[in-house]
Amino acid sequence: MLYIEEIWDKFSMEEYKSKKIIAVDDEEIVLSTLKMLLNIEGFDNVEGFTSPQKALEYIKANKPDLIISDFVMPQMNGIEFLSEAKKLYSDVSMILLTGYADKENAIKAINEVGIYKYIEKPWDNEDLLINIRNGIERSDLISRLNQKIEELSAAKSQLEKYSHSLEELVMQKTADLVESNTKLSAIINYCADGIVIISSDLKILQANPAFENLTGLDIHLLENKDFNELVCTKENSLKNITSQNKELLLRDVFVKNIINEKQIPVEISFAPILSDKSDNKPNIVAVVRNVSLQKEMERLRDDFIATLTHDLRTPLLAAIQTLQFFLDGTLGHIEDKPKTLLDTMKKSNEDMLGLVNALLEVYKYESGKLNLCKTTFELKKFINECIAQIQALADKKNIEITVTYNENSENSEITADRNELRRVILNLCGNALNHTKNGGKIEITVSNKENDLILNVKDNGIGIPSNDLSKLFKRFSQGTSQKRSAGTGLGLYLSRQIIEAHNGKIWAESKVSEGSVFSFMIPDSLKIAEKI
Repeated sequence: MLYIEEIWDKFSMEEYKSKKIIAVDDEEIVLSTLKMLLNIEGFDNVEGFTSPQKALEYIKANKPDLIISDFVMPQMNGIEFLSEAKKLYSDVSMILLTGYADKENAIKAINEVGIYKYIEKPWDNEDLLINIRNGIERSDLISRLNQKIEELSAAKSQLEKYSHSLEELVMQKTADLVESNTKLSAIINYCADGIVIISSDLKILQANPAFENLTGLDIHLLENKDFNELVCTKENSLKNITSQNKELLLRDVFVKNIINEKQIPVEISFAPILSDKSDNKPNIVAVVRNVSLQKEMERLRDDFIATLTHDLRTPLLAAIQTLQFFLDGTLGHIEDKPKTLLDTMKKSNEDMLGLVNALLEVYKYESGKLNLCKTTFELKKFINECIAQIQALADKKNIEITVTYNENSENSEITADRNELRRVILNLCGNALNHTKNGGKIEITVSNKENDLILNVKDNGIGIPSNDLSKLFKRFSQGTSQKRSAGTGLGLYLSRQIIEAHNGKIWAESKVSEGSVFSFMIPDSLKIAEKI
C-alpha cells in the first residue's frame, strides 16, 4: 500500500482531476449519487450511463482510467458488460457494485473476468473512494508496465536484428580477412625479394621462399637462427637496428649461401612491426634484395667509363693538338680555305671532347665518386670572378649584367666547393646569355637568408613554356620543345647534381617571350665576414 501511495503522490492535482471514470447503473438516483460523490472528491471527468450498451459505444472511442458498474442490470448484467470492456482495454481497472446476495457471483467474476474489485451495496464512501484511487493507480501502473513491455519487445526485436546483422558483418569481415591473408601470403611467398621477420634479439622467426633460396636453407633450419650468422656487414650495424626502432636501409651487405658458400650482394630494408601493445622491443621485418645484377651493371659501367677516358679522350686530345699545329703555322703556312676546314675539324673534335668530359662528370655524380672539396671564400669576389669569365660574350651581344646583393650577402663568406659552384653559375649565366637577344639584360640577385645562399639569374630572353619546365634538369634535355641551342643537354642536369651534393635545391620559373629566372639555394653555407 505504501508503494501505491508513493505512486499516487506522483500525480499532480490536474492529472488527478483529469482521470476519466465511467460509471454504469440502471438506477438514475444511484448513478447521480455516485457522480456527485466523485465530483466532490475532485474527479471532474466522470461519465455516467444507465445503459451498458451506450457505455460500450462510448468507451470504444474514449479510453477510461477506471470503470464502475452495477451488477444487476436489464439486457446485460455487470459481469457481461465488464467482460466486453475488458476485451477493449485489458489494462483498465474495473470495480463491480453488487448486493450481498450476489457476492458469490462477484468473486467468480474477479477470478474469471479479471475484475479488480467488488464492493457491496450499500457502500462505505471512504472505502469506495480508496478503492477508486487505488484502481486508477493500478490502471496507470499496468499501462506503464505494458508500455515498458512493448518497448522491451521492440528493443529485443531490434537487438535480434542487430545480432543477425552483426553475425553477417562478422562473417563478411572474416571472409575479407581470409581473402586479404591469402593475398598477403601469395605476395610474400611469390615475392622476388627475401622477406624475413626477426625478433629484437635478431633471431629469425619467419622467412619466405626467396630468402630460403638466397641462403640455401629451408624454413625449418632458418627458424630461431641468428640473423648475424647469415649476413656479412659492418661491425655493430645490425645492433643499431634493434636500438633505433625506425626504418633503416643497409647497402654493401652480403648474404651467405650455405650450399655454394658464396656471398651474395644485397640491400636490406629494416622496419619495426609496431603494435598497440607497449612493447619497447618490437619484432622487425627485413626485405632483402639481391643486387648481384646491379653490381654487375655498375662494373660494366665502370669499364665503359674507363674506356671513354682512355680510348676516346686520348685520341681526341691528340687530334686537337695536331690540328692546332697546322692552324698556328708550326708545320708551315697553309692557305685560307684549308685553314678554315682544319679549324672546323678542330672545333668538332673539341665539341666531342666536351661531350665526353660531360659524360664523365655525370658518371662521377651518379656513382657517388665525386667528393666535394669545400673551402671558405669571399662570396662577392667569387661572383665577380665568374662574371669576368663571361663578360666578353656579354659585351659582344651588348647585354648588360647587373648584380644585386641583399640581406648582408655582400659581406658574406661562403663554404662550398669553389670549382663546382663556379660551374653552376657559369652554366646558368651562359644559358641566359645564349637565349637573350642583343641589347638585353641579365640580373643576378644574391641573398643571405638565415645563412642560406639564394642566387637568382634573371633574363629577358625567349622564355620556356610552362609544360616544359619539368624537363629542365633531366639528362640530355634542354627543357623545351622549342629549339634553344645545340648543347648536350647536360649542363642543367650537372648543375642540379652539384647543388644537391651541397644539400641544396635548384629550380626555374619562366614565361614565353618574357624571360626566365633560374635559382638555387645552398643551406647553411654563409656567414658574415669578420672585419679586420
